[in-house]
Amino acid sequence: MSEKNISIPNELPILPVREIVLFPGGVQPLTVGREGSLALLNSLHGDEKLLGIVAQHDPRVEEPAAADLHTVGTAAKIHKLVKMPNGNVVVFLEGLQRIRVLELISFRPFLTARVEIQADLVGPQDAELSALERNARELFRDVVARSPQLSDDLQTAALNIDDPVRLADFIAANLPSLPTLLRQELLETADVRRRLETLIRELSKELEVLELRSKIQEQVQEQVSQSQREYLLREQLKAIHKELGESDDGQAEVDELREKLEKSGMSAEALKECERELKRLSKMTPASAEYMVARTYLEWMISLPWAKSSGTEEIDIAKGQQILNEDHYDLEKVKERILDYLAVKKLQPGMKGPILCFLGPPGVGKTSLGKSIARALGRKFVRISMGGMHDEAEIRGHRRTYIGALPGQIIQGIRRAETNDPVFMLDEVDKLGRDFRGDPSAALMEVLDPEQNTSFRDHYLDVPFDLSKVLFIATANVIDPVPEPLRDRMEIIELAGYTEIEKIHIANKYLVPKQVKEHGLKLDEQVEFTDDGLREIIHSYTREAGVRNLEREIATLIRKQARRIAEGQMAKLVVTPEMVHEALGVPKYRAEREVEERVKKPGVSVGLVWTPVGGDIVFIEASRMRGGKQFTMTGHLGEVMQESMTAALTWVRANAERYDIDPDFFRKQDIHIHVPSGAVPKDGPSAGVAMVTALVSLLSGRPVRPRVAMTGELSLTGVVLPVGGIKEKVLGAKRAGIREVILPAENEPNVTEDLQPHMLDGVQIHYVSTVDQALEFALSKPAAAAAGLKTEPLPPVTPAPAGVPPIH
Repeated sequence: MSEKNISIPNELPILPVREIVLFPGGVQPLTVGREGSLALLNSLHGDEKLLGIVAQHDPRVEEPAAADLHTVGTAAKIHKLVKMPNGNVVVFLEGLQRIRVLELISFRPFLTARVEIQADLVGPQDAELSALERNARELFRDVVARSPQLSDDLQTAALNIDDPVRLADFIAANLPSLPTLLRQELLETADVRRRLETLIRELSKELEVLELRSKIQEQVQEQVSQSQREYLLREQLKAIHKELGESDDGQAEVDELREKLEKSGMSAEALKECERELKRLSKMTPASAEYMVARTYLEWMISLPWAKSSGTEEIDIAKGQQILNEDHYDLEKVKERILDYLAVKKLQPGMKGPILCFLGPPGVGKTSLGKSIARALGRKFVRISMGGMHDEAEIRGHRRTYIGALPGQIIQGIRRAETNDPVFMLDEVDKLGRDFRGDPSAALMEVLDPEQNTSFRDHYLDVPFDLSKVLFIATANVIDPVPEPLRDRMEIIELAGYTEIEKIHIANKYLVPKQVKEHGLKLDEQVEFTDDGLREIIHSYTREAGVRNLEREIATLIRKQARRIAEGQMAKLVVTPEMVHEALGVPKYRAEREVEERVKKPGVSVGLVWTPVGGDIVFIEASRMRGGKQFTMTGHLGEVMQESMTAALTWVRANAERYDIDPDFFRKQDIHIHVPSGAVPKDGPSAGVAMVTALVSLLSGRPVRPRVAMTGELSLTGVVLPVGGIKEKVLGAKRAGIREVILPAENEPNVTEDLQPHMLDGVQIHYVSTVDQALEFALSKPAAAAAGLKTEPLPPVTPAPAGVPPIH
């Protein structure tokens, strides 16, 4: 009986299936193992065992409900059942007609549903339909011909199908590349023309993929055949050379590499690895890809300075000191540390190199100091920048299994130096990154540990290399980003900023001669810098801890003189303050005037801050308005700084009457504290004293004395606690034109030890232990007290009428 003659009842048992779509006319074997599905098969009796096959939305659902099933499936007839030893049943199904599930009427022991036949929309047998049939049939024939997975019998079967409905279902059922969702979409599509259009599109895609696959296979086969042919020819050539008593070039190359290996002085383990690689190389053909990989590895191993040092000449400490003094002014701590190392090296030549870290703001000479150290030691200098480095392989190298693998930057630097004891600078170590490729700072721990770097193992070399003779010097602007384990392996030497006198000395001795020479001029004959001119550049056109911008402005002045000379004006240029203004334009910084102008109004104080580029000043502004009990803090402040502001307000409220402040001011007024430069993040407790000063100045009407700045952490009891970065803060205050600095009394040793007397010229230091002492130095005297009158508190602010919102 054909499928057309089988009557489909209105109610059918439903067999939910996963990742399978059965089309009418198709035959599908199916393994059944779920409890409900087995119960369904056991319930069917008679010759015509009919059921509905419906695909699940999610194949992971074990007991599907109505929402888990597609609405369109296929009525099917069971032709054969085969029971398996594991209890499952393999059932052979034949698809009959499309059905639409109207309603599930039972769920136990299996699904049963009311269904209706979904008719196919064919339309008239016109030229369009015939063209669609022909295109689909021809494309399917080409796909079958090119696909190794499809039987050639499918071409014959497709040619003998005249019905467009059966043709579309036949192609859809036998095209393995169709995804399940697209098969379900074809099953649900009633319009036969749309089915054929979708199939033509998918058949075209499949045909294009098969053609490309065939092309790739042909190319690979050609390459393999060519490689085999070349191998046979080379083997024959070797035999000919052997018969003639001649050695080929490959053997000569291997012999040359072996001779270099014996002279390299490498360790026994490294030599063993190289001999193993050389043995492999001798058995390869030069055209092989592995040949170049092995050869490159051997060349790297041979080129490394395994036993080559800078020399054994006598260490001259006096000469080293002379070189350091020639290249750098001041920096006594660093110079002392290097001279100590030279002295110990002279007594104990086999000592391991120290691991130093120069910490300081930009432009203070950290990198150039490394070059001077190399010159003083008579060693080669190597520098690598660590800024932005994210990949651990940059330090340790890549393994040789990767295409284009190379050793890491450490081994590459040693090779460039051509000695095993260079001065190796790791610049900007605080700017190392970290991502999914690894953590370079973790890889540096082995490099910078004297107990481990005697056997540093690069991934590319895969043999130990001794780094203990290398003098590693790291540089950083900030130490906080450097991980604690890595920080623990380095001896940190801080380089603070320069004072005005030091900058003038550095400019006269180093910067001006260097720039005059680079621009092709003659010092004192064509250009001359006065101290007043340099001082004006430092004050009005630079604000930095180092001298980088100072050198840039000096170069600008020298370029202008070079242009004049090139134009025929041979007059000598004397750089005076007037000439500086004429050449460089409007001054960029007017710190002294800015401080004086901004603190004239009560509620503004000047704090001292530490930054990665040196110390600086910061203004703290306080304002009040009608309202009550609202405290606003702005300026991109961190949590610690906000807590410090809250503590400052609490202290002012607790001690208001002592400073003639209305004790109920916070009940009647809103307070707002703002730290300008809102785009710059700020944090830390060291501005506590400055915050109290701003609040007391605002509420008492007493402005802060001009050119007074302060730092110190505040406690609720009014004690001023010590803070860090004192040297940088004091130098920053001096650069900004501050004349009086208020510091915690416990920081006095930091001033006496870290700041030389000439650094404090023009700056008076006030040491305070309590907030009361700080306010006495910071605030101007009340106008009434200065005139001998009794001071009165500020008049209370009239509260807003009922119903009127406060002004914020």
